[in-house]
Parts: sequence; C-alpha cells; structure tokens
Amino acid sequence: MGRPRHGARLVHLRGGAQGDVAAGSGGVRRITTLGIKDKSKHCISETTGNHYSEVDVYYFCTCFYTFSAYDTLIVWSEAENYDLALSFQEKAGCDEIWEKICQVQGKDPSVEVTQDLIDESEEERFEEMPETSHLIDLPTCELNKLEEIADLVTSVLSSPIRREKLALALENEGYIKKLLQLFQACENLENTEGLHHLYEIIRGILFLNKATLFEVMFSDECIMDVVGCLEYDPALAQPKRHREFLTKTAKFKEVIPITDSELRQKIHQTYRVQYIQDIILPTPSVFEENFLSTLTSFIFFNKVEIVSMLQEDEKFLSEVFAQLTDEATDDDKRRELVNFFKEFCAFSQTLQPQNRDAFFKTLAKLGILPALEIVMGMDDLQVRSAATDIFSYLVEFSPSMVREFVMQEAQQSDDDILLINVVIEQMICDTDPELGGAVQLMGLLRTLIDPENMLATTNKTEKSEFLNFFYNHCMHVLTAPLLTNTSEDRYEKDNIVGSNKNSMICPDNYQTAQLLALILELLTFCVEHHTYHIKNYIMNKDLLRRVLVLMNSKHTFLALCALRFMRRIIGLKDEFYNRYITKGNLFEPVINALLDNGTRYNLLNSAVIELFEFIRVEDIKSLTAHIVENFYKALESIEYVQTFKGLKTKYEQEKDRQNQKLNSVPSILRSNRFRRDAKALEEDEEMWFNEDEEEEGKTVVAPVEKSKPEDDFPDSYEKFMETKKAKESEDKENLPKRTSSGGFKFTFSHSASAANGANSTNSKSVMAQTPPASSNGSSSKTATLASSVTATKGSNPQAILAYRG
Repeated sequence: MGRPRHGARLVHLRGGAQGDVAAGSGGVRRITTLGIKDKSKHCISETTGNHYSEVDVYYFCTCFYTFSAYDTLIVWSEAENYDLALSFQEKAGCDEIWEKICQVQGKDPSVEVTQDLIDESEEERFEEMPETSHLIDLPTCELNKLEEIADLVTSVLSSPIRREKLALALENEGYIKKLLQLFQACENLENTEGLHHLYEIIRGILFLNKATLFEVMFSDECIMDVVGCLEYDPALAQPKRHREFLTKTAKFKEVIPITDSELRQKIHQTYRVQYIQDIILPTPSVFEENFLSTLTSFIFFNKVEIVSMLQEDEKFLSEVFAQLTDEATDDDKRRELVNFFKEFCAFSQTLQPQNRDAFFKTLAKLGILPALEIVMGMDDLQVRSAATDIFSYLVEFSPSMVREFVMQEAQQSDDDILLINVVIEQMICDTDPELGGAVQLMGLLRTLIDPENMLATTNKTEKSEFLNFFYNHCMHVLTAPLLTNTSEDRYEKDNIVGSNKNSMICPDNYQTAQLLALILELLTFCVEHHTYHIKNYIMNKDLLRRVLVLMNSKHTFLALCALRFMRRIIGLKDEFYNRYITKGNLFEPVINALLDNGTRYNLLNSAVIELFEFIRVEDIKSLTAHIVENFYKALESIEYVQTFKGLKTKYEQEKDRQNQKLNSVPSILRSNRFRRDAKALEEDEEMWFNEDEEEEGKTVVAPVEKSKPEDDFPDSYEKFMETKKAKESEDKENLPKRTSSGGFKFTFSHSASAANGANSTNSKSVMAQTPPASSNGSSSKTATLASSVTATKGSNPQAILAYRG
C-alpha cells in the first residue's frame, strides 16, 4: 500500500511522569457524516495495512468533547477519560483535516478550539434577561423521544449559556421526575435502547452542575431511580447493580439510635451521593474537571449540616461517650463507637475554623481524650487504628489542648498510663512489618514536642512546663528500646565477648532496626529544638555512646540514623557536647565504620566525610585537635578527599599560633606557666570555655555521673568543675601506656566498664605504626592513635516496656 496522503501518528497523552504513548502511525482516510456507526476517522497502518484505531467522531461532534489545533497537532478527549492527539508530518495536512472536523461540528476552522467561546457581555445580558424569555424548548417526555432528548442534553454541555437555559427548562417543567417515570417503564419493558438513552440523559443533567436540579435528583423519592439510570452504561456489556449494593450490602449502623428523622435522612442522602460521585461516575477528564464542582459542594454542605446537628444533640453525644468508656461495653460495640467518632471527626474537617474550634472543644468537654486513652490500649487492631486517626485530628487541631490534658493527668496518674506514654507504647509495639502506624504516631509525637507550636505568655510558659514533664515522665519510655538493644547485659549471660559481642549487640532484625531508626529520628529532632533538656538527658544516660553502637548494624539506614544524630550534636558547636565527645572518645566508632567501609563509595562514606568536613570548615578547634592527635595516622591514607589533610593543616596552624603567643610572653611569666602541670592548663582552657556559655534561664547541664531532674540544674559551673577535676585526676592514673612494640590500638566499647576506664576486650581495633622518634627522644603527638579514653558512666537504664520486636 502506498503512503497515506495525510501521514500522522496517533498518540495517547498520559502526561506526568508516565509520558505520552504512541499508538502507531498511518494516515487519515475519511471523516464522514453518515450514520452513527460510520462517523469514524480511520488511520491505516503503514506496515500491515490494518485498521489499528477507530476514533468515534460522532461522540465528539456533539460538542461534549472539544478539539484543539496546534500547528501539526490536533488534540481531543475520548469518552474513556484519556486524551488523544493526531500528530501530522505536515502543517498542510493538519489544516485540511482540521477544516473537515470543524465542518462536521459546524464550527469556524479559524478558531483553534471548537468549544464555544464565552463573551462576558453576553453572560451579563443573559443574567439580565427574564427567566422565561430564553428557555430551551424540550421535547415531550415520551419513550420515542428519548434519543432526541439525549442529543439535546449532550449538545448543550459545551456552552455555559445553553447549559443555564436547559437547567431552567428542566426545573420549571418538573421534567426530571417525568424522565424517571420513563426509566421505570423502560425497565419493566426491558427496553435496553431506551435505558441507554436515559443513562446519557441523566449523566448529562449531572454535568449541568446545578444545585437546584441536584435537590430534585437526590431527594428520597428520586435518588434510587437516578442510580438505576446510571447502571445502564452503553459501554458495558451488563449493567452494574449499584442499587442492590446500596439497599442490601451497605448497612446503616446506628451506634446510638438517632431519633431525629431529618438527621437520618441527611446521612442516607450524603452516603448515596458520595457513592455516585466516587463509584458510579468516571474520573473526570481534563475537560470535565469543573463540571461536577457543585456536586462536590453539595456533599460538603451536607456534611457540615450533619456535624452541626450531631453537635447540638448533647444527649446523643453524652450517651456515646458513656458507652465508649463503660467497661461493660462489649468489643464489637466499642469498635462501632470508635469508628463512628472517626467518621464524625473526618466530617468536622468541612467546618469553618470557628465552628471546628467549638466542635473539638465540645468533644474535649465530653471527655474524648480519656476515652482515647482507654481504646488505644485495646488489643483490637482496628480499634487502635481508628483511635489513632481520631488522636491525629485532635493533635492537628490543637496540640496545646492535648499537652494541657496530659500535664494535668500526670498529677493524678502513674507514668505507665499517661496518654503520651500509651501512644509511645503503641508506636513501639506496632506489629506492622512496615511500621505504618508507628510512623504516624511518631509524627504526632513530634508535633506535640515541637516548641514552635507551644504558647508562651506572661501567665503561662507552656514550653518550659511541657518539656520538663516530657523529659521527666515520658523520655525513658521512648528510649527504652534503644537502651535495651544496645545494652551489654543481655549478652553477658551468654558469655559473648570481644568483637563477637559488639556485632551481636546490634539488632539485625529489620523491624527492630526500623523502630530504632524512628526513635533516633525523634531524638535528633529533640537535639535540634530542645537545647538543654536533651543535653542533660544525653549526658546523664551517656546516650550518644549507646547510639553509636548502632554504627555496627548491618542495616545501613540505621547506621546513618546514628551518624545523623551525632552530626546534629556537632552541628550545634556546643563546647559542652564537644568535651563530652572527646572525653568519651566517641569519634572512634565513626572512624571504625569509615575504615570498615573500605573503598566503597556509598552514602555511609559520604556522610562520614561530610561530618569531618563540617568540623574542618567551621574550624571547631577542640574536635580538630582530638581527631588529629588521636586518629590521623589511621586516616592519612584517605586521599580521595582533602578533608583529613585539611584538618591536619588547621591543627598545625592553630598550634603555631599558640606557640607564637607563648613566645611573646615574658620569660618570667613563661617559666611560671611551665611549672604548672598539664592538668592546670586544661582547667584554664575549660574555665575560658565556660565564661560565655549560658543556657536558657541560666540552666547548666548536670554532671554525667548523677541523673537529676532539669529543675535542679545548678546556677553555676562550680559543682560541675569540682566533680570533673576529681574525676580527671582519677582518669589520669588509669590512662593506658604506650606499648613497647611501638604500635597503638584504639577501641570502642559502650559498656559501663569502658566508660570508667576499666580494661575490656576490644571490639574493634585499628592499627598504625609508630612514627620515628624525634631528636629529643619523644614521640610525635600527632602520631598517637586513641587509647581507651575514659568516659563518665551513665546510669544503667531500666527498660520499663516489654518490647515486642
């Protein structure tokens, strides 16, 4: 077969990330205006000569769907709700076909869109005209006129003015009820053709988008017949049984009998109209997206009325709450009550802010939060899930209301039954392998502890009060799985020692790893937003050391979470944190992870490098000195980045500056300074750091050895310094000596014994050769790798939760 005259490609326009799909190429053979079945445009395949696509021109010639022309492209929408395009090789061929399409539709080919254009002045004139002067003459409502009625309804949809005229005609003549009587007759006579026409008519009337027509169509008298008409889609081989589903399958459950008949009718109507919109009607195409806006508004205002009517019925709500909290209520009944409240709260989202505020205050007054506390602890997964959704509505609306409740509750209840602790327990005990519920609950907890949405007035400081409450009553519950899974105690009974112990202590269970990652994400948020509260907790529990145990996890995402936690701490550039890290030798597990990663260029490698690059760029002197003096020999072989060489350079530059300052001091003062031991120099440096360090409300982090409430923070550093000096004197005696072989090892242990400087079996070691001795016989300070550095022992955590991994 020769090449078609009008070469073109038929393209399915899918849009988005999926892109367009070419259905094939060929040529347009004919566009006719004969019978309905012949009104087709045929594209012939160039390779096989077969008809690969037939596009129904009759449908779009009725003006319901519009054509657009763009140089060599003609675009339209099909009834199946996807867009199509003919892409022509030549503009002349495109123009010729465009003229023929416009001729079939009776449109002007000079206009690039076949949909009727609206003149604002014409619209204004239409509004000013008397209602009866421009009505469309409707055919008589008879069986033999159904095809004519269907053509009329479909033809006006492209013109807003004609839609208005038709809507007025339908409303004034009570036409819809007459059509539904014909539907009953067609069904009794099994008149399939008539039923198909009625489907087109009722669907078209819905697309007129008129609230007055919806009031008639969705009345109790008419709505089921409307659903019946929409069952007979001509595109389907068999009609759908929507009425059977609505009357037999869908059950209306009254958790408490509703005595208001108007309220019952409104609930039934809303459910059925929502079913029509979501199930029966197809997803609107780009050309139809605004055609059902009034239908959406109809459902919206119905929900507003339902919520308002229920809210005003205090007797009804009081009875619901009474049964929900009654211990005698059986599980099935309680499940229905919780599901009712879930839907009730979902409907409340349609209220205006002022009305929504009154709605949630009403629920709070009736006791929604104590009720949630009960149902969230139940074993029924469906009930817990619904309760979580209700809780999310409350937190989203007013986190302050929830915080106020839990703080008042703490004065009367034990920690174990506090609402927030119940929420944390549900997060920890989530049985979903993907922890979907835990993720949702973690987001709610983050909202509750976010200082950005806490109030601070002259009479009330919500931020301070709530954070004190949270860290005193809830934080130990949140961190229990983390401390339990990084504890040595669970492995000592199995006599696991050395490197095996360090690897075994890291949980390899994927679900446990996911949970620990969620907890670390929340703790990282606390580091960023809670300043001294989390600082005190980290040091009291030696929390960073425990977190860094997770650097050994086989799950890279968990190791990255642990690293991110440390990165946020270092990002604060707080010298208290810096001293805590250096004294505890807490860079060691990070460096071990980097060296174990080898030459692999992955996310873990990049994250570790970024951590050290931040220290270099920000010139954090105490950390730079610690890294270079203790770890440079292990890191100097890494040359694909200049980070570690840059740290060495920064360190040497700072050392030179200090030497120059020392040389500028008079000899008498210098000799006196030299007589002072290294301990005195270190104390001077620490006192210098402390001069400018003031926390919120002059609050100072308590010593690591003793866990104290944050309300008991000292007002000065004196107690801290006295304790620290005594501890360092003890540590100095226990510092390991350099081995005679000239080799050094640095090891990391999270155990309490390591924290106290006691000897423990190495979990990992990195070896480096001793550099040649200097001329005066002393070894170079920069060549020394880290020995076991003492850290203050944190309090031994007691896991009060039974964690189910």
